[in-house]
Amino acid sequence: MSSTTPDGPEDTAPVPPAPTPAPEFGAPPAPPAPQGAYPPAPQGAYPPPPAPGYGAPQGAYPPQPYGAPQAYPQSAYAVGPPLSDSDQRLWSVLSHIGGVFVSFLVPLIVWLVFKGRGALVEDQSKEALNFQISLIIAYAVGGVLSIVGIGLLILAAAWICSIVFAIMGAVATGRGEFYRYPLTIRFIH
Repeated sequence: MSSTTPDGPEDTAPVPPAPTPAPEFGAPPAPPAPQGAYPPAPQGAYPPPPAPGYGAPQGAYPPQPYGAPQAYPQSAYAVGPPLSDSDQRLWSVLSHIGGVFVSFLVPLIVWLVFKGRGALVEDQSKEALNFQISLIIAYAVGGVLSIVGIGLLILAAAWICSIVFAIMGAVATGRGEFYRYPLTIRFIH
């Protein structure tokens, strides 16, 4: 038996560390535990993850490691897939013709909804929107000048131009061509 004195060291041999289990074939070795950390949990200590659809939401288990790309649900404001050529022509025609009936609202909605989904529909809805804003200015000037009498002529000319140019724009975009309105201030580029 060994004896220990208050001033001297023990004369027993040091206790060897516990052997670490060998890693499975093909598995990377476990990282060394930092000083003062708890030992790793033994294999099989945690229950298996639940099957998708039975308790845990799909994609919630297992948690992603820190720094890994996260899969987030698509936002309602995300840009959709590109439009086909026939869809681009359809929405471009509607943005031109819709401006005759509802002023700037139809081209504005078409531009905001289909922005980034097709060059033709984006360009032509902006063009129709710029034309409708220019018409609003012409209607306001004609309304103010109607007191003098020349305003009625301006109002009639603006109304005729809105119908004629919108039909010309609708026909051109129906063929897939880019149309430019004459007499238009381009507020939106």
